Amino acid sequence: MAVTEASSQCSPVKPTTPLVTFLDRLQETAFKTYGNSDFDPKLYVDLSLKFNLSDTEEAFKKLPRSENGSVSVEILEGFMGEYMRGAGEDLVEVVPEDYVPEPTGFLPKVESPEVRAWALEVHSLWKNLSRKVSNGVRDRPDLHTLLPLPNPVVIPGSRFREVYYWDSYWVIRGLLASKMHETAKAIVANLISLIDEYGYVLNGARAYYSNRSQPPLLSSMIYEIYKRTGDKEMVRKSLPALLKEHQFWNSGKHKMTIQDDQACNHTLSRYYAMWDKPRPESSTNDKESASKILDASEKQQFYRELASTAESGWDFSTRWMRNSSDFTTLATTSILPVDLNAFILKMELDIASLAKVIGENTISERFVEASQGRKKAMDSVFWNAKMGQWVDYWLGDNSTSCKEVHKLEASNQNENVFASNFVPLWIELFNSDASVVEKVMESFQSSGLLCSAGIATSLTNSGQQWDFPNGWAPIQHMIVEGLVRSGLKEARLMAEDIAMRWIRTNYAAYKNTSTMLEKYDVEECGKIGGGGEYIPQTGFGWTNGVVLAFLEEFGWTKDQKLDCQ
Repeated sequence: MAVTEASSQCSPVKPTTPLVTFLDRLQETAFKTYGNSDFDPKLYVDLSLKFNLSDTEEAFKKLPRSENGSVSVEILEGFMGEYMRGAGEDLVEVVPEDYVPEPTGFLPKVESPEVRAWALEVHSLWKNLSRKVSNGVRDRPDLHTLLPLPNPVVIPGSRFREVYYWDSYWVIRGLLASKMHETAKAIVANLISLIDEYGYVLNGARAYYSNRSQPPLLSSMIYEIYKRTGDKEMVRKSLPALLKEHQFWNSGKHKMTIQDDQACNHTLSRYYAMWDKPRPESSTNDKESASKILDASEKQQFYRELASTAESGWDFSTRWMRNSSDFTTLATTSILPVDLNAFILKMELDIASLAKVIGENTISERFVEASQGRKKAMDSVFWNAKMGQWVDYWLGDNSTSCKEVHKLEASNQNENVFASNFVPLWIELFNSDASVVEKVMESFQSSGLLCSAGIATSLTNSGQQWDFPNGWAPIQHMIVEGLVRSGLKEARLMAEDIAMRWIRTNYAAYKNTSTMLEKYDVEECGKIGGGGEYIPQTGFGWTNGVVLAFLEEFGWTKDQKLDCQ
């Protein structure tokens, strides 16, 4: 028994629900029936049941199957029509109570009529992306993978029919530009309800996401809302959840210790999902990816790496691969990521600041101290003075062992260039040091990441969506905002230049497609991003939020050109 307990602590797995297990089997059957073309595995785990699970499973078992396990299209569609409700049917469209077509004081720095008209169209998309969880989910949660959140939600769009964790930060930044403070607070309350239930914010508000989180930005959401509204009551209600979330990222398998040459121990964090099977929302893809791995425990580890990479938000990228041309060499749990630790450092600074606001001075002092310790750790482990960047740190092959102190080895730094190497610039403790900012700006200018339509995610064109030539809204925003916050004139000019490139590419694509997109190809203004596991998605929560945040910060003059230049 002791051996089993020890091994489960070393490689924790959070059990899933019987419904998810059944829908996983349905997805497998559908894949055999329909084949690979235009097949989206997520669709099947987003379905809900009309009747209880045992009756549905019984009927499913009785379906006549061919030798390979497929069912005829007609029979499968008949079964789904009789027993299942469509994906998204358990969400109800709702107009946010604080939505108005043109908010008072909306984007005061935007003078161009053309840009203002487009910005109002982007603002109107909050209406299209707003939903509330239907009463049916609350009454019979066992029939749904959707989780019964208490408040209305804003979804990213398209196949993403539920709330996502880190997306919500940039959605909120856009909502604040749109003066929709109550909708922003409702999103925070939903995420806090997940912490109350699970101990952390889930990757997304579905039962099958309960084995992992996503980049932790809840404190940043609360801090931004507080800055605009001065709502101390929200801060007071939020603090216990933030303390719980900080504990989650700084304990168990997320916590790692690195000992430097002076025998000083540094505590840092990594991504580590509590899962070692195919991800239900991508089960058929994951099995295909793992098909060449013959050893059962290696296969389990690969599945854990897939889920841990999904926890990072960067799913997928050569950043996480030992061999950039072999997807099965994903090794996210062996990496201490720069950006994750920057987010946790920001969480510590936010908690210190928010605790002080409500008079919790002891907590505030504790988190000031924690932030200083993490800043020191980041300087020791991630900073590469030669490159002028913070780089990810590889733990080596033995990182899966349970409790261990790793010796700091300079050669374990990953010197490949990724946009994440510049994310610490977003954090006050780094952007307030002018000499660091100047060095990082110089490094960024010569990095090769800045393209004609924005910042690329990496320099490697692997076909993965978090690699070159794709650019993503959150990356543009963090780097731009970090430069602005430094207060340096040249940094602001660089920030404005990047923001303008990004706004122009968003606008050009919008003119061509009438949609805002999840990602863009930054090599060419107006070009849609590609690659990855699914077709490009529209909507799109965080893209809308970043465009509005950029226009709020920089505005747009009457004589500024909006077309691609």
